[in-house]
Amino acid sequence: MKISAKIVLDDVKLGDSIAVNGTCLTVTEFDTASSDFSVGLAPETLRKTSLIELVSGSLVNLERALQPSTRMGGHFVQGHVDGTGEIVAMEPEGDSLWVKVKTAPELLKFIVPKGYITVDGTSLTVVKVFDEEECFNFMLVSYTQQKVVIPLKKVGQKVNLEVDIVGKYVERLLQCGVASNIASSLSMVS
Repeated sequence: MKISAKIVLDDVKLGDSIAVNGTCLTVTEFDTASSDFSVGLAPETLRKTSLIELVSGSLVNLERALQPSTRMGGHFVQGHVDGTGEIVAMEPEGDSLWVKVKTAPELLKFIVPKGYITVDGTSLTVVKVFDEEECFNFMLVSYTQQKVVIPLKKVGQKVNLEVDIVGKYVERLLQCGVASNIASSLSMVS
């Protein structure tokens, strides 16, 4: 896939990671003179994300990888898409926009009110989870609406989702019995 962009190409090198709609991809070619770069798309990436729906001229969110020496002012986003969701409602309220997304129960279990979710690479705060509908919602303030692609999407379109890594680690630890081992150790100490 070839993408036209200017700012993300500052200091770019072959092999760098650039997230495209929240999907961490590897720069395979770039041309700073024409302001474009190319990334490879593996079959698994196309199966797991909404990138397969992009057409020539589609607008996308782009984000360079975080340098460990920079200030961190938000959520921890890896660019590892966990799956997709479908926009089921978009409702304005004042100059803000409510967005409701339906997703699979396997992802919804990691989504909590006031927790974070990454939608097409935009880290957002979840407002409410609707378990019975397999949905969650969030609100975009006016400033964010002007900087991301989500408001340009239509009801019925797919979005890439990345859930909180901490929730996935906790689930994995519980599956491996680590939590019960810790509890047993703590009771032995008491």
